[in-house]
Amino acid sequence: MAAVPPRTTTPPLTSTPFHHPSSSPLSFSNSTFPKTPQLFPAITLSTTHILPRNAKFSTSVSGIWDAITGGADSSRQALIAIRRGMVLFRQGDVAGSVAEFDNAIQIDPRQKAYLWQRGLSLYYLDRFEEGAEQFRIDVAQNPNDTEESIWCFLCEAQLYGAAEARKKFLEVGRDPRPVMRETYNMFKDGGDPEKLVDVFSKGRESDYFYASLYAGLYYESQNEAEKARVHVVASCKSPYGQRSDDYMASLAKVHCICRNWE
Repeated sequence: MAAVPPRTTTPPLTSTPFHHPSSSPLSFSNSTFPKTPQLFPAITLSTTHILPRNAKFSTSVSGIWDAITGGADSSRQALIAIRRGMVLFRQGDVAGSVAEFDNAIQIDPRQKAYLWQRGLSLYYLDRFEEGAEQFRIDVAQNPNDTEESIWCFLCEAQLYGAAEARKKFLEVGRDPRPVMRETYNMFKDGGDPEKLVDVFSKGRESDYFYASLYAGLYYESQNEAEKARVHVVASCKSPYGQRSDDYMASLAKVHCICRNWE
């Protein structure tokens, strides 16, 4: 996505969770973490990414917290745990990723309000109530996050059914990405996933990937497993799905693994 970066791959390492990236990059490779099946290529993580999606956290509040708790080091350790969790998720170790995300929250409770990655992992462990709670907390912090609103709906559709979940749908601000605006409207009001894919099939590679992924997820919320499989597998096989280091490209692969789809 040229105009808008993809889902943030890793949070920066900082003295407090939501400020400027550290000037000292810290890299990890898969060998740093517990051994898990190598489902995806080795991943190098650095601190040279965009700022987290919500940078409004008060400096003064962060400073007070760090002064009370010695939080500069705890924040760093929590962010390292988040990075480990993200790598484990990419490798297909969903349970391991949640353990790391929960560890990060235990180290620095401030992280919970921003841990959309944890919500995604909870969805694949069928812990839908906890997943919905995570996404609702995140949207409360960032009321313009289209994807978290959709994922909250996906969790609650598994709990209550799509019709009931739609009554609880979290309304958010206007997404600058046309594909996500159309996707949001489809989930919020009901719509045609085939039309969504068709509209974006000849555009940017990232748009086709996202349209295919969310078309599949929409069908999953309607309990139409075969149609869901077709579109999620298509998103994995798309050029963007195969080449991008976008966290959501890894999610599409994890989705197929969890559903035993080729």
